[in-house]
Amino acid sequence: MESTKKTLYTADATAIGGRSGHVRSATGIIDLDMSVPEGLGGKKGATNPEELFAAGYSSCFQQALLVIAQRAGDKLDPQTEVKCSVSLFQEGEGYGLSAILDVDLKAFDREKTIDMVRQAHKICPYSVGTKGNMEVELRVQGEAIPVAPEENAGVAEKGDAVTA
Repeated sequence: MESTKKTLYTADATAIGGRSGHVRSATGIIDLDMSVPEGLGGKKGATNPEELFAAGYSSCFQQALLVIAQRAGDKLDPQTEVKCSVSLFQEGEGYGLSAILDVDLKAFDREKTIDMVRQAHKICPYSVGTKGNMEVELRVQGEAIPVAPEENAGVAEKGDAVTA
């Protein structure tokens, strides 16, 4: 059986010096000093991998919501917000990440917003990529919505991933 997987884009970045070093994307758009988070003894004025992950995830999830709205013939309020909090934790000898996505669609009722958030979670490349690898909590205007274990674990179904 022939695969339908098609690479649409590849981003390249290089890190030197780990968490206390520097990252630069191949395009040069990202060219940043890195540091351990300031709260953990790092320097001010530098970013960290968790902050970059949170920025990417929130942007990607917002795009997935736009796709879901468009498919339904809806439009998102221009002030729609997706906040992403990424936490670094230590468990035994290893480290891990967890995320909270907090969505405020502004223009839709809670039930419709929850439905749209669940649909976006199924197609967002970050959500698909983290599925089974990290805990992701979904919230609507600060209030957690139930996430079934299969929504955070296992492998994405064929057709779930879209370029969002």
